[in-house]
Amino acid sequence: MNATVGERLVIHGKQVGQPGRHGEILEVRGENGGPPYLVRFDDGHETLLYPGADCEIEHTEQ
Repeated sequence: MNATVGERLVIHGKQVGQPGRHGEILEVRGENGGPPYLVRFDDGHETLLYPGADCEIEHTEQ
């Protein structure tokens, strides 16, 4: 998984009916766009994240 600063990260809900979490990537700390990512979620919470299989990156068009 590769990302750039400013792209959006989505963590899908793990249970039926559970909403996903959306956030903005503030920093990319891995090499060549790889994890970990510093993410600020829409609720204001910030965390350093290694995305799992339940995550996807919403890539920005260039």
